[in-house]
Amino acid sequence: MTLTLVSQRLFNAWTLKWGIMNIRHTLISPQPHWRLTGWPFVLAAGKKYQIDLPVVHEEDLEEQFVRGSGPGGQATNKTSNCVVLKHIPTGIVVKCHQTRSVDLNRKRAREILREKLEVAYKGEESELLKMKQESIQRKQDKRRKVNENTEKKRRFKEMLISDKADEKC
Repeated sequence: MTLTLVSQRLFNAWTLKWGIMNIRHTLISPQPHWRLTGWPFVLAAGKKYQIDLPVVHEEDLEEQFVRGSGPGGQATNKTSNCVVLKHIPTGIVVKCHQTRSVDLNRKRAREILREKLEVAYKGEESELLKMKQESIQRKQDKRRKVNENTEKKRRFKEMLISDKADEKC
């Protein structure tokens, strides 16, 4: 075997075990091969948690494209890139006009619909609701701590001012 053939086989074995590499030779998937679910496997950007959302079948959906509203002027008024999805069995309606691209709006509308279906099916047991409530609780705790710290600083400054006034007398 030649040296290049050996190095190529080692590289192939490494990529099968640890993931594929992109152009800059940085690792896309740092997980071992037994955790890979697809080829190529790329983690979802911006998502901390993967929640098992219900599957939405295309035959259960009614899709319309309407003109969006809001800022944007002529680009918004003349194009029908706002997606309105209706889940026929439950009657849940989702309207998505987040981007100028119809394809991205369709994809995002389906994600929103799946999240709403998960909340509708599971109710209070929904993982999304639990995560949202935890997030709200963390924000409230953080705000409470900030308010306590500002109150401590205010009292400390008042104490310093009163000490200076006592020294002058």
